[in-house]
Amino acid sequence: MDICFHYSDIEGQKNLLNSLTSLSIDYREMVIVCVGTDRVSGDSLGPMVGTFLLEECRYANVYGTLDKPVHAQNLDVTIERINHLHAEAFVIAIDACLGRAMNVEKITFARKPLKPGTGVSKTLPEVGHVNIQGIVNIAGFMPQMVIQNTRMNTIYNMAKVISGTLAQTVIAHKNIFPVYRLKQA
Repeated sequence: MDICFHYSDIEGQKNLLNSLTSLSIDYREMVIVCVGTDRVSGDSLGPMVGTFLLEECRYANVYGTLDKPVHAQNLDVTIERINHLHAEAFVIAIDACLGRAMNVEKITFARKPLKPGTGVSKTLPEVGHVNIQGIVNIAGFMPQMVIQNTRMNTIYNMAKVISGTLAQTVIAHKNIFPVYRLKQA
């Protein structure tokens, strides 16, 4: 894990923005995959991030919203579609996860693909070049019950922070790329 911060930590948000912006600069486009479902409170972080992001930045390439979630049943098809339509894109994957009590409400960023479903013992394909995860509740005994009994306030606050940071990243990427490309020419 490269970055870990409480969702209210402004410095953590700035570090995340700087990392995402510097990593995405070499790519023509950016795709954000927000994994989860709106049927389980603790697993709705991804779709909520996708919905908030599109409200803030309509031209972002977002897969996974509250209206059209990306979840275990359609993740394979979504990955194939992204690979076909956005072959050269920088892919950021977002998901909720369970963790230690002292880390609940923290946002993590790692420079590796997301492995969705591991907290609830599912084997799903990896997605993304990098991943952002929100630790929404405590891991351990009966993870299915824990994820279903997660506070929406936690999900909402984390989703606002992640989507806001991603919106700034998309805007920075759109504004930097033409200048960056001209410098290479």
